[in-house]
Amino acid sequence: MAHSAELWSIGTAVPPYVIDQREAALASHDAFSSRFADFERLAKVFETSGIRRRYGVRPIDWYLRTTGWVERNNAYIEGASALFVSAASNALTLAGITAADVDTVVTVSSTGIATPSLEARVKQQMGFRDNVERVPVFGLGCAGGVSGLSIASRLAASRPGTVVLLIAVETCTLAFRMDKLTKANIVATALFGDGAAACVLSATDGGLAQVEMSGQHTWPDTLDIMGWSVDPEGFGVIFDRAIPPFAEANIRPALISILERAGLSLDDIDRFACHPGGAKVIDALETALSLGQGTLNHERAVLSDYGNMSAPTALFVLDRLISDGLPPRTLLTAMGPGFTLSCVSLKAAA
Repeated sequence: MAHSAELWSIGTAVPPYVIDQREAALASHDAFSSRFADFERLAKVFETSGIRRRYGVRPIDWYLRTTGWVERNNAYIEGASALFVSAASNALTLAGITAADVDTVVTVSSTGIATPSLEARVKQQMGFRDNVERVPVFGLGCAGGVSGLSIASRLAASRPGTVVLLIAVETCTLAFRMDKLTKANIVATALFGDGAAACVLSATDGGLAQVEMSGQHTWPDTLDIMGWSVDPEGFGVIFDRAIPPFAEANIRPALISILERAGLSLDDIDRFACHPGGAKVIDALETALSLGQGTLNHERAVLSDYGNMSAPTALFVLDRLISDGLPPRTLLTAMGPGFTLSCVSLKAAA
C-alpha cells in the first residue's frame, strides 16, 4: 500500500540587512514624494501594513540607486544562493540528515532568473550527490511555497524511502523600483521582504505531519491581478486589482470545491494556515472563512517580523504552528499569480 509523504522538518532563513519599516517609509518619502503627487496618501500603507521590519539581500541605500536588470539579477543569484544554503542546511540538520542523503531537490523561486538554477549553483557547497534530481519551478509567486510543498510531497510519495528537499527562496525587495511612479510600486516597497524556507519530505513513518491532500483553483480572466512586468530595469510588480476584496468574495467557494474532491469539508479543518499577503488580506481571509478576528495570529506575527516574502511566507507560518503544536488537521493556503489558490492538508503525527 502506498504511503503518503511526511514532513520531517522546516528550516528558515533571512538575509543580513534589516529594513525597519520606519526607515523604509522615510526612504520612500525621499525617493517619491517630490515626483509623485499621490504619494502622501499612498504612504499610509507603511503604517497600516502590519509590518515592523523586513530583511533584504542589500542595504536600504542600495535600492535608492537606479539599477538595471543585470545588477538586480546578479544580486538575486548571490542573495538567493546564500539563502538557499542557509535554509536548506537548517532543515537538513533538524531532520538529522545531510545533503548527501537527498534524492530530489525542488527549488521554487520567481524573483530572478538563474540558469543553471540555484540548486546547481550551490551543489558543491551543499554536498548534494552527483545523481541528485533537480526540479526548478518558476512563476508561482506567493503561492509557490504551498504549491512547492504539494509538488515535493507527490514526488516523495511516488518513490517511498527517498528524500525530497523543497526550497522556496525569494528576493522580492529587488523589485523595488525608484523609476516606477505607480500605486503598485509604492505598496510593494511597504510590503515585500526577502527570505527562504526549506522542507524535508519522505514517504516514511516518523515525521512531524502527513501530507494528506493538495489542490488548486485558478479563476478565469484574472491574469491581471498579480504578477511581474519586465523591462530593462528589471521586474516591476503588478497589482491591478484589490486582492483583499477578491479573496473575501472568492476564496471560500474555491476551498469548498478543492476539499470536496478529497472527501473533506471546511468543518473538517482544525486550523487554516494562510499566506499573510498583508494585514487587509489576513482580515479578508478571517471574514471569508468565518474565523474570529485574531484567529490568524501566527500569520500576523510572521507578517510583522518579516513582511511578505512571497513563496516562503506560508512555510514560515507553518513553522510557527509546528512549534506551537499542530492541531489534528491543518490546511495550508496561499494565493498567487494565475490568479490561483493553492492548498495542502497536513495531518499531525499521532
